Order: sequence, then structure tokens, then C-alpha cells
Amino acid sequence: MRPSHHPERLQRAHLALDGLSVGDAFGECFFAPAQILQLAEGRRSLPPPPWHYTDDTEMALAIVEVLQEEGRIDPDLLASRFARRYLREPRRGYGGTAHEILRAIGEGTPWQVAAGRAFSGMGSMGNGGAMRAAPVGAYFADDLDEVIEQARTSAAVTHAHAEGQAGAIAVALAAAGACTLPRHPELGWQLLELAAARTPAGPTQQGLHKARSLPRGCSVELAVSALGSGSRVVSEDTVPFALWCVAQHPDDYEAALWLTVSGLGDRDTTCAIVGGIVALVGGPGAIPPSWLAAREPLGWL
Repeated sequence: MRPSHHPERLQRAHLALDGLSVGDAFGECFFAPAQILQLAEGRRSLPPPPWHYTDDTEMALAIVEVLQEEGRIDPDLLASRFARRYLREPRRGYGGTAHEILRAIGEGTPWQVAAGRAFSGMGSMGNGGAMRAAPVGAYFADDLDEVIEQARTSAAVTHAHAEGQAGAIAVALAAAGACTLPRHPELGWQLLELAAARTPAGPTQQGLHKARSLPRGCSVELAVSALGSGSRVVSEDTVPFALWCVAQHPDDYEAALWLTVSGLGDRDTTCAIVGGIVALVGGPGAIPPSWLAAREPLGWL
């Protein structure tokens, strides 16, 4: 049964989705040689539209659709939506393991089996659970225990490894804090601290603590050297950097995204994570209208 405050929760989830999808599409533009050169030269000019989003947004759309229908993460329904979206548009940038898992689910393999047999039975510790988690944190923001449980469930459909789930939990916690914590100059650091305090122990949490310990005002180059920026496409080298970027500019969507993309690495995913959280801090007006217009229309089922 949907909660009585479902419409308010859903409004927050949609805002997170907009922030996430614009960030995803913006970051994806910066794999092109001309845009990489622009970053290397320190120039900031927006890529020409349209900005096409990736699997980050496709999977986040499925999450919001399930929340809209059920008021919770139903893993069976979510697996079905993931597979349906994948089969409709498999060339949205899915990683190799995601192809295997989603193709198997689409062919009728239970998601528990498909996700559990990845990486010789260890399950994926990739950043895919984290990239789509901001709407989960936004929807359940008033109950952090529920945020943790629902984020874990949303990730487990494709990420059986505890670290893949930890990344989703960390991002969802930061997104929840973005909806509920008072606005003041230390907010960004409080979001990082909230995530570090309640993310399950392991390499991702260790990375969050390392991000908290970096000198205030340090360069993005130092942050990348200490934390990574998603080049390994796993939770522990993606989520700490993304939440460090949020801490620098929690109330400035443009500044946060330019900082994030300058770290290179898995830039569509880091920008998706940062965009989803920072949009929640700033509210409906946080995303520049020109950026929102540049992103291709969302493909709802």
C-alpha cells in the first residue's frame, strides 16, 4: 500500500531523477575528444545539444516507475523493468556484466541467480547500484533505516556483492540528507559524514572516511589521486569522489557538475550521482533550464 505522503515523496524522487539524468547526460558528453580537450584547457562551454543519457538514467527511470506504482522497491518488479528497458535499448552504455545479468533476467532467469553468479559467484561490486540510488534516498528521506533497506534492495537486483550495495546505500543516505538537513555552509560535509557514518563497513565506507579527511579546499587532482573517480567502475573508487564533489558545492548545480566532470574517470556516473543529490539541495530551480532542455526527453514506459 502506498504511504499517505506518497505524492510528496514522489515529487522528491522526480527531482532527484531530473538532477541525475541531466548530470548523466552532461557527463556522457565529455567522453568526446573535443570536450576532453576543453577540460584539459580549463574551458567551460556547454556541449551542443541534445545530450543523450546512458544506462544510469534508464535504470533510475525504472526505480522511479516502481516507486510510483508500489511506494517501495519491489525487487521482482524492478528486475522486470530493468530487463524490459535493457531489451528495448541495449546500447545505452551498459557494462559487460550488466549485459549478461539483464539479458538473463529478460530470458526468465530469476534475478537472484543472474546477479549472484556474476564474477564467479561473488556478485558485482560495481558502481551501477550507486548511480541510480538518489531517487530512493529522496523518496524515503524521512526514515534513514528505510533508506538503507530500500537502497540495498534496489542494488541487489543486479549487485549481489555487499560493496555494490554499499555504494547505493551511501548515495541514498546523502540524497535523504539533502532533503532533510538544514541549509548552511557545512551542509555538503554533513552529507558526506552522514553517508560515512551509516554505510556498511568496507572499502566504500573507508573511501568516504578518506574523503572527509582530505584538506578543505584541496584540488580535484588530489581528490582523484586519493579516492579515484570511477576509472575502475566499482563502488569504492566512484562513490567517495562523487560525495566529495557534493561537499564542495552542495547548493550550486553547475559548479558541482563542472568540478565532477573535471575529475574524468567514469564521468557520466559520477555526474549522475552528484546531480541527483545537488538537485535535491537546491530544489526545483537548482538545475539550469538550458541544461534541462539540452537533455534528451526521458523515455518513460
